[in-house]
Amino acid sequence: MSRMREEMKVVPRAAWVTAGCVYLGLVLILWFVAYRHEPGMGAWPEWLKVVFSAGVPLMMFLYVLFIGYVYGDARRRGMRHVMWTLLAILIPNAIGIILYFIVRYPLPRGCPKCGAAVSARFPFCPSCGTALAQTCPQCHRRLEPAWSHCAHCGASLQTANLRPPAPC
Repeated sequence: MSRMREEMKVVPRAAWVTAGCVYLGLVLILWFVAYRHEPGMGAWPEWLKVVFSAGVPLMMFLYVLFIGYVYGDARRRGMRHVMWTLLAILIPNAIGIILYFIVRYPLPRGCPKCGAAVSARFPFCPSCGTALAQTCPQCHRRLEPAWSHCAHCGASLQTANLRPPAPC
């Protein structure tokens, strides 16, 4: 449960307020406009009106919160948060939100030496130069532990004296 609470803190306060206003506005529009002026909807039973009035606006409430989460999470991960927020809004059927979750960067981690936030994609700390992962001795790119040759330059790693990364 605490993981969910931590993730919900990523959503900006403005997104919560906007989502609440959208929800309340849609409920009021349904009750005071749609049910009174639309003859087909006015004939519905009261329980169906309540379920419809709570359910449909709830979907918009969640949609606005997801857009807020995309903004906050992309900002936290060092991505282009405004661009991803606009894509989440403008690409229909929530495809922009789904696309964000597919291509988002991993969370930054702290450098064990200087404590600076470093993207998980980097093999070295940009602040102090500490090695954060094993690198190729020839091209200095990140290596996977099971590789026998560097995938970037083809250098043999069997004869190379690889230094393990600094302990976290």
